[in-house]
Amino acid sequence: MADTTGNTAESQVGEAESRPRKSSWRYIGPGIVVAATGVGAGDLVATLIAGSNFGYTLLWAAVLGCLVKISLAEAAGRWHLSTGRTLFDGWTSLGRWTTWFFAVYVVIWGFVYGAAAMSSSALPLQALFPNVMDLEWWGVACGLVGLVFVWFNKYAVFEKVMTVLVGVMFVVTVYLAIRVTPNLGDAFAGLLPVLPDEKDSILNTLGLIGGVGGTITLAAYGYWVNAKGWTDTGWMKVMRLDNRVAYATTGIFVIAMLFVGAELLHSANIAIASGDKGLIQLGDILEDEYGTATAKFFLIGFFATSFTSLIGVWHGVSLMFADFVTRYRTREALKGEKVASGERERSWPFRAYLLWLTFPPIVLLFQGEPFRLIIIYGVLGAAFMPFLAGTLIWLLNSSRTPAQWRNGPLSNVMLAIAGLLFLVLCLKQIWDQPWADFF
Repeated sequence: MADTTGNTAESQVGEAESRPRKSSWRYIGPGIVVAATGVGAGDLVATLIAGSNFGYTLLWAAVLGCLVKISLAEAAGRWHLSTGRTLFDGWTSLGRWTTWFFAVYVVIWGFVYGAAAMSSSALPLQALFPNVMDLEWWGVACGLVGLVFVWFNKYAVFEKVMTVLVGVMFVVTVYLAIRVTPNLGDAFAGLLPVLPDEKDSILNTLGLIGGVGGTITLAAYGYWVNAKGWTDTGWMKVMRLDNRVAYATTGIFVIAMLFVGAELLHSANIAIASGDKGLIQLGDILEDEYGTATAKFFLIGFFATSFTSLIGVWHGVSLMFADFVTRYRTREALKGEKVASGERERSWPFRAYLLWLTFPPIVLLFQGEPFRLIIIYGVLGAAFMPFLAGTLIWLLNSSRTPAQWRNGPLSNVMLAIAGLLFLVLCLKQIWDQPWADFF
């Protein structure tokens, strides 16, 4: 994204390590990681369903959603680089309420998400190898592979593997978009901001804008920036290029799947289920239309999409949890250099949260998800994005951030739009919960 601070020049801090680095494609990395982690199978299904229901009408909303996420990730990265402090350290400066919110959120969210991520990764594997073992055991295998991979590898290896999997996702989604022969005239018309003439069209549109790639991984972006070795303002231009690449990649995924939904499902009036199982249905449709090879190719891309989300959360949120525990125990300021050194990835809190994401959720794979816990999970998940947008506005407009790196008008507008958008979606999520059955 463009410089959103309102400055026309980089900060001149006088230290050699803070001199601006030249933007270069060879530095790209954390953006690929956040794009791969943020776009899960459920996000692709949501885009498919939007395409199947409304054709190309909401293409503009998908593009706007990517711009909103660019602003959030850029703000998180800018905080880390301009202050030298981690995002959780910034949250702590706003009051103890942020610590309590994060603690409750990360424990409940991680428990339920662990099961969802393992199940999502297992679905395409069971479809590819139907007679090998049951879905639950595929899920256990995916969780254990993710655990071992993140436990024994540092960020550099993690980034390389994520890049390969993103390449698989990219090839598969673009191939499918070309295969269905999109109507480019209708697609360009879909860039005009028009609402569908349907009931609840505004909420559906807001859901599409906010849904794709909008998770806690946006907050983890700053940690991956530090893990890459970027710890000062000299990397600001590089980070911004990296962030633009992240959401350009996300945009390609989203647009490609919307093309598939519009051409393959909308034109034939075919409905698919929401959630990960909708992609299994799409695989069956692709097999009928284009043959077994295309269906298998798609399932490989489905697995890459799901497994990148799994290992991305296993790594990124574990870094955040390690930061949380360190701050709680030591009461010391949390510096990006500690993340860059790899110290967090070797710490016991990092590995404890890895175990929490992997083993307790296995129970949910075999016994189903407890009703009340899922409601709490849904509410907390919906509340995190308004929390992130609101706290970034607070931090980046205060004296906690050096003056030259505080928000400019564009960043404030984009973060305010994001905050309002996610607040509306949060309130809708709370309203839609079956509270009468909760008590």
